[in-house]
Amino acid sequence: MFVAMSSFTVANGLSPAVKDAFARRPHRVDQAPGFVRMDVISPTETPDEIWLLTYWRDEASYHAWHRSHELHESHRDIPRGLKLVPHSARIRFFEHVGS
Repeated sequence: MFVAMSSFTVANGLSPAVKDAFARRPHRVDQAPGFVRMDVISPTETPDEIWLLTYWRDEASYHAWHRSHELHESHRDIPRGLKLVPHSARIRFFEHVGS
């Protein structure tokens, strides 16, 4: 299994709105071929930081989603006016070893 971890830090106090948007997300990615699951987490000591962990059958499935129109549609639900801490957005890729 392949895991993509995206993280970013909200700069302008909209963390609660961003978290709410993820909690109410329309689950567009759930229908993507190869998608397994998504977890959205936030460190308790830095609540403006948000991490998205998406689990995929393979790396090719992730990249197909990342290039898709559906990905761009899913970003429609981002709260208006959202500002990120400069250079905080990051993505890392992992091999899932076990649970």
